[in-house]
Amino acid sequence: MKRTTAFVGATGGAGTTRLCVELGAILTHAGRDVAIFDAAFATQGLARHVPGRIDTDLTALLADGEIDPDEDELNEALIDHPVETPGRLALCPVYAPFERLARAKTVDAAKRFETLVETAANRFDHVLIDTPPVASNQAVAAVNAADSIALVAPASRYGSDAVQAMRGRLADLGTSADTVIANRAGADGDHPLTDELAIPPSETTSTENAPASAPDLDTSFSPAVALAAEIVFDTSLAIEFPEDSLLDIDPNDYLPESLS
Repeated sequence: MKRTTAFVGATGGAGTTRLCVELGAILTHAGRDVAIFDAAFATQGLARHVPGRIDTDLTALLADGEIDPDEDELNEALIDHPVETPGRLALCPVYAPFERLARAKTVDAAKRFETLVETAANRFDHVLIDTPPVASNQAVAAVNAADSIALVAPASRYGSDAVQAMRGRLADLGTSADTVIANRAGADGDHPLTDELAIPPSETTSTENAPASAPDLDTSFSPAVALAAEIVFDTSLAIEFPEDSLLDIDPNDYLPESLS
């Protein structure tokens, strides 16, 4: 079972942050403890999924902490999501002024980030890293620290071109993507990434109503998210969905051709 995955947006607007939250939630429905780190400093999107106040964010640990942050420091930046599931969903968001963002992008900060991910992997069943297109130290740290890499792209021609460009960027770093996820894809497969793992659009679009992935919610969306989690993390979740939701989805519609 893979424990740590960097979900890398092949392009901006791929829906990587929301997908990380949905995948994290479905994993907790299977009793897994999950942590999500926000490496997308420019958008700080994970903060929108945090209930209440953010006192200590990820950049505070990266910019001001020791080279080897410990568990106590990690605890300061983890905020539990109120999703009611058997497992724990802990978010480590970014919510910082520009000055601290700049200091959190240094080489030393990237080393701290890798150490934090390793520390979290020893405490959680799964660690997901919401990673922007690889062009910064923290994004490089994310792909270096992860057990696997999943590229996330919109199910469009632009998304397909972005995947190819990001594959080249990862090759420059001496690594490669283990999975490509076509996000918000139609079940008919009529899109340029038909040979990749696909996630259909969610019926729930607002951040306030996320996560929408649950055994009894958003019928066609949730089974596809669960299937993606099983493939990305090489595990079995054994989640039971209502029969009507299973009738709405044929797994082969969302599997890459190599696994269909």
